[in-house]
Amino acid sequence: QVHLVESGGGLVQPGGSLRHSCQTSGFALDNYSIGWFRQAPGQVRVGVICSSSYGGGTYSGDAVKGRFTIFRDNAKATVYLQMNSLTLEDPGVYYCAASGRVYGSGCIEDHLFDYWGQGTQVTVPL
Repeated sequence: QVHLVESGGGLVQPGGSLRHSCQTSGFALDNYSIGWFRQAPGQVRVGVICSSSYGGGTYSGDAVKGRFTIFRDNAKATVYLQMNSLTLEDPGVYYCAASGRVYGSGCIEDHLFDYWGQGTQVTVPL
């Protein structure tokens, strides 16, 4: 059974950094694309950054390019989201998700993902 368990959200000052972890189980991580998605209050969920299956590359939204990084530790079955230079546009609930049916740049689209973590809150105070 597929499980995704997130940790690492919190409150951080503008310009600060935060690292999320997504502990996975129940599937071979290398065979799945992993994405991170954000949902802010009253807004639709958007793709932030993703890592394609089978070494198909990483892809990020324009708003986070150069600031956010996604990386995998297959030995630990964990995927990380490193968030740097946080801004007032970054707060929301962050979800990690897994999909065995998307490859390449399509991994930034949330409708292609079948398994979701519980979400963690990121707050950036004014």
